[in-house]
Amino acid sequence: MTTTSMRAVVQERYGPTPEDVLGHGRITRPAIGPDDVLVRVHATAVDRGTWHLMAGLPYPVRAAGFGMRRPKHANPGRSLAGTVAAVGAAVADLRPGDEVFGIGDATFAEYARARADRLAVKPANLSFTEAAAVPDSGMTALQAVRTHGRVRAGERVLVIGASGGVGSFAVQIAAADGAQVTGVCRTDKADLVRRLGAHRVVDYTRDDPTDGGTRYDVIIDTGGNRRLSHLRRALSPRGRLVIVGGENGGRWLGGTDRQLRAHLLSPFVRQRLGSFVASEDAAGLVELRSLLETGAVVPAVDRTYPLDRAAAAIRHLLDGRAHGKVVITA
Repeated sequence: MTTTSMRAVVQERYGPTPEDVLGHGRITRPAIGPDDVLVRVHATAVDRGTWHLMAGLPYPVRAAGFGMRRPKHANPGRSLAGTVAAVGAAVADLRPGDEVFGIGDATFAEYARARADRLAVKPANLSFTEAAAVPDSGMTALQAVRTHGRVRAGERVLVIGASGGVGSFAVQIAAADGAQVTGVCRTDKADLVRRLGAHRVVDYTRDDPTDGGTRYDVIIDTGGNRRLSHLRRALSPRGRLVIVGGENGGRWLGGTDRQLRAHLLSPFVRQRLGSFVASEDAAGLVELRSLLETGAVVPAVDRTYPLDRAAAAIRHLLDGRAHGKVVITA
């Protein structure tokens, strides 16, 4: 295949705001190996994890292989939906022209490389924009609800950050599994959370969802700022707490201090406390696809931006204005 250039979002340094660090240019299309797929990206999604990599915060992110002084990879992005342009020699299940969704490398571009085992055929009932909203947040929510929360029908589940990327999927998956779901969000996002399937909505600007008035079998906290002691107060004696991410731990910890404390405390109490790093594989995408094709889960896409307005898309997310997912179209 002839090497050609493509439009892409480029980042050459870390910085405090997306406007400071993101630019646009033409770069070479990525080469693929035998187990890889080249995808013509039609849409990609924005999430806080991607922004942390752009900002280089918390600092351990840089030491984990993403570049100490500047980003190791000049093009950001992870989730994608698009059309297969080429496949590696060892790829048997996909072929050019297939419509796929999944996790790739440097997806804020017209083309992206992805491992074949991190892609699946796109749900036929979803647009590329809708499908791009699913992979990262959807797989994280799926594992939070089913693998780590072990939610069962009839249980009371509290989802904190219910209007966000992961939270909007967690509400729907837990409800689809028969749980009684309470979603936590602010006033202007309450209608969305109800539409997602929450049986009850708590407006955190008016009420404290962890005041102990209601005990939950499972708490999935995607909000990232509530004290562990307060979360435990709202948990049943043998309940399960799943912490997804964290935002208020500063430049060094980035919220991981709560996760560490939860893991350290869990062996000594009856409650099950913890967090996890989501796995990324085709099996999870296929499991999500079944929920998406039946309509049990519907991606909540708040707003779309063109590729050359990627900084504005991330700003919309960081300002807390997003009602669900923010998607970039390429």
